[in-house]
Amino acid sequence: MTSFSSLPLKPALLASVEALGYADMTPVQAQSLPPMLAGRDVIAQAQTGSGKTAAFGLGLLQAVDVDTIRLQALVLCPTRELADQVSKAIRRLAANIPNVKLLTLCGGMPLGPQLASLTHDPHIVVGTPGRVQEHLKRQSLHGGGIKVLVLDEADRMLDMGFTDAIDDIIGRIAKHHQTLLFSATYPEEIRAVSQRVQTDPVEVTVDAPADEKPAIEQRFHEVEPAQKIDALTQLLGAAHAGQALVFCNMRREVDAVAQELDRRGFSALALHGDMEQRDRDEVLVRFANHSCAVLVATDVAARGLDIAALPLVVSYDIAHDPETHTHRIGRTGRAGQAGLAITLCTPRERPKAANIEELGGAPLPWRPLKVAPSRGKTLHLAPMKTLVIDAGRQDKLRPGDILGALTGEAGLNAKDIGKIDVFATRAYVAITRALANKALERLRAGRIKGRNFRVRALG
Repeated sequence: MTSFSSLPLKPALLASVEALGYADMTPVQAQSLPPMLAGRDVIAQAQTGSGKTAAFGLGLLQAVDVDTIRLQALVLCPTRELADQVSKAIRRLAANIPNVKLLTLCGGMPLGPQLASLTHDPHIVVGTPGRVQEHLKRQSLHGGGIKVLVLDEADRMLDMGFTDAIDDIIGRIAKHHQTLLFSATYPEEIRAVSQRVQTDPVEVTVDAPADEKPAIEQRFHEVEPAQKIDALTQLLGAAHAGQALVFCNMRREVDAVAQELDRRGFSALALHGDMEQRDRDEVLVRFANHSCAVLVATDVAARGLDIAALPLVVSYDIAHDPETHTHRIGRTGRAGQAGLAITLCTPRERPKAANIEELGGAPLPWRPLKVAPSRGKTLHLAPMKTLVIDAGRQDKLRPGDILGALTGEAGLNAKDIGKIDVFATRAYVAITRALANKALERLRAGRIKGRNFRVRALG
């Protein structure tokens, strides 16, 4: 480990690093930041949770000149959820740099407000390839001054069919720029992209030493198709793990499994690409604030989900390819926490299991599972419940205002109030489940910031 103070970072960035409590660099930061700060192109293989966002965030903020009002750094992400997460991380790192303008530009959002925000050029844009490409084509976004381009989770962007959009974007921005490419896996397609868009890149591959690797226990269970939902219910009930993320390969399967789990007494929600963006946002908020015990999702929808202490991941359907399986199990066992990754495999799916075994170079940990039929409804409720306030940033509402209303007139203890998320037009607050109705009644009867807002409970 190396100290951040050993790097030639701007004092404002070093102050942010210190304020955020980052003492030593993670391996990916230690290997990638020196060449980034020297202006080199970098291609890095690093898993989510390895510190890669802070690495490229510091790299691009070092390059940005806030006195020059033009777009200087562009970060492309596969999903809106990941783009939002990256934007928040960069804003935290930029906290001590006055007047930095960062915009998040993603599809699934109205174009009008984005066009209004682009009246004056931002310094940094974080976005999804399709929407960024659209703005560049419209010339509402000007790429001629870009110094740094970041391709985050490049493997997933290729999987989602963004190759042409990325190539088009690169053709529309400044010819001479630094390109930083981050990917969880390193298939041939990623090497091909690197050869096309980078110049003599420094390669960084981070594999934690065996004694530092998070303790992820894997288990494979062979089950008949008709037994799968009973097997899942049994495993979730026995794990006592708190939260769980369940992967299905098809969107319709996601809905069916989430509905059946809900019927069986679990606080379960579905997440997939067919949902409206607002509904997806609400599901992610409820999972992150512990108002949802089980999230059932497709692989693409779960990108950008950042839950540090996720104890259990279940593949209800075995992943189509070994790389996706690796990414799934990497959602647990993060930040040094122990994790359990369970895969349900029907006899017909055995060839997929064999591919995973071949890539891993070791026998899969098969375990017998005696599946008992469901014994009716047993409650497995999440510890928190979410209240929605129909007001947000546009109403000048801040987390502190909500906290103040709940601990003041509503009479709640701060320890019973969980995560508070404020969006443009609404805000979400997690309350200890047993006190949620009391909080709802008090907020409806009282005021927040001297005003009455509509408040309702979710789930």
